[in-house]
Amino acid sequence: MDHAQQISAPFPWRATTVLVGCIALVELVALIAIGTAQLAPSHTSKKAAAAQVTHVQAKPKPVVHARIPTVPLRPRSHVRVLVLNGNGISGAAALAAARLRSDGYRIAGATNAERHDYARSMVMYVPGWVREARRLAHENGVRIVSPVDGLRRAQLRRSTVILLLGT
Repeated sequence: MDHAQQISAPFPWRATTVLVGCIALVELVALIAIGTAQLAPSHTSKKAAAAQVTHVQAKPKPVVHARIPTVPLRPRSHVRVLVLNGNGISGAAALAAARLRSDGYRIAGATNAERHDYARSMVMYVPGWVREARRLAHENGVRIVSPVDGLRRAQLRRSTVILLLGT
């Protein structure tokens, strides 16, 4: 029969537990005080804040922006537009293509989209043609401009920008 071995000195677990609990309570109170100080609204008046700001501000430092190399906006005659009819109205793509051609754009084609239930018109672009796509969208009152998605390269007909007509 096995007997439990007697421990010579009792383990002071109660005292350790109380000490750890007190330390945790002090940390909790400190965190609540810091959080309250951070979230409390400032009680300075607008005049005092304005006086502080004008008093502190001596001369603003000029802001230096890094120049990002950009491609100049290409002329409309270099932008090939594919017009897709996504609203189901007969002849809408041809009419829009004729209008774009008169504005100076090169038309890569005017045809029906795979679906005819698009709620909004959108302009899509291939990489590198975002600025021209934004210009086309702005000129035609289209709010959605995004990269080409859902079209295969063969469907693009060498176009750089696609105008998808919605309702």
